[in-house]
Amino acid sequence: MINRLRQIGRIRRYPSLIVGLSILTVIVIVALYAMIAIPYSEAIRVWNPGVVGVWQDNPRNAHPIWWNWFTGDDLPRTQIITSEDDGVTSVEPLGDGIRRVEIVLPFYYGTDVLPRELQLRVPVTGLESGVRPPISVSWIGPDGVTMVLREDLRRQDRPNYRISQDSDLRRLTGGLPHRTLFADPQDAQRALAGDYRVVVTAELPEGAEIDAKLLVYGQVHGWAGTDHLRRDLTVALLWGAPVALVFGVLAAVGAQISTFILGGIGTWFGGKLDNVFRRMTELTMILPLLPILIVVGHFYSRSLWVILGMVILLNIFSAAYMVYRSMFMQAKSLPYFEAAQAYGAGNWRIIFRYLLPRMLPVLLPQFVLVIPTFVFLEASLAVIGLGDPVVPT
Repeated sequence: MINRLRQIGRIRRYPSLIVGLSILTVIVIVALYAMIAIPYSEAIRVWNPGVVGVWQDNPRNAHPIWWNWFTGDDLPRTQIITSEDDGVTSVEPLGDGIRRVEIVLPFYYGTDVLPRELQLRVPVTGLESGVRPPISVSWIGPDGVTMVLREDLRRQDRPNYRISQDSDLRRLTGGLPHRTLFADPQDAQRALAGDYRVVVTAELPEGAEIDAKLLVYGQVHGWAGTDHLRRDLTVALLWGAPVALVFGVLAAVGAQISTFILGGIGTWFGGKLDNVFRRMTELTMILPLLPILIVVGHFYSRSLWVILGMVILLNIFSAAYMVYRSMFMQAKSLPYFEAAQAYGAGNWRIIFRYLLPRMLPVLLPQFVLVIPTFVFLEASLAVIGLGDPVVPT
């Protein structure tokens, strides 16, 4: 027990080993939490860009919520105002089975930073004819000025009215609609804080129902922000840990074990085989790994498994081969192996039963040192847009 504690204490002599263990420990903890908090199938489903509606309430390219803590800015969060929770609905019969429905969506905007985007969703259900009824949208600012955004939304094929992308409204306001609607009359670059209202008016036939949902997209969201597809990057950070850990472990195991075995074979047989292995090592060491992976990802496949295979292939004859070779050269000259040959042991038996197992303990430190390298390699590919598009990373 005392000897084991002494051996553990020797780790302090190797700062790089301590750093590698620390990184792996953090990744393992995050990976375990991700697998518990978000099932893998759910993470894959929501991260898929083809899934519509999962992240539609999130702003695009938003900063994390802690951004304001360090910058001193007052960037707004997204506000969602619905007719069920916050709105006021009034109904007025017009005759012939037609009724006038008015929904008022009030909200308070308390910062002088302009919002990122503005959208209104007006779904209508229960229509027998399938034809959307007349729907008008008005905007009332804190100063009481009323502006009609749309007199009739029937031209909208979808229930989503993207106010920020309304070309007619853009021509009318002379700029981005959401910036103009919130702009302070004294300073167009700052928002006017106060109480706002959006009024939705519709003439509905009997049996039809209408809802309204206003989204005032902010500039901060979640603990990790969002990307250009509105996806919450918290999912990527959490599930990126187990994905990167699996990538790092498999790459390290595949490359290091292959290098270790080939190092033992080449050293034992020597001669031309050893020279070939050394020339291949020297060639591989001068090849730029990251540019090669970029070419593979751009022209062939961005699959995580394809990239993993290329990483293993390009790291079989790495600098570690020369390290293992020097160790095997020292072990090869020991009387232990001469005695094995004298007893009639064959070359392959000596390699796999005596030489490799004797040097096996050197693999563990190598794993600890190279796994973080492969983890950051996978992350680097994802940052430059060559990560697997299906897997959150």
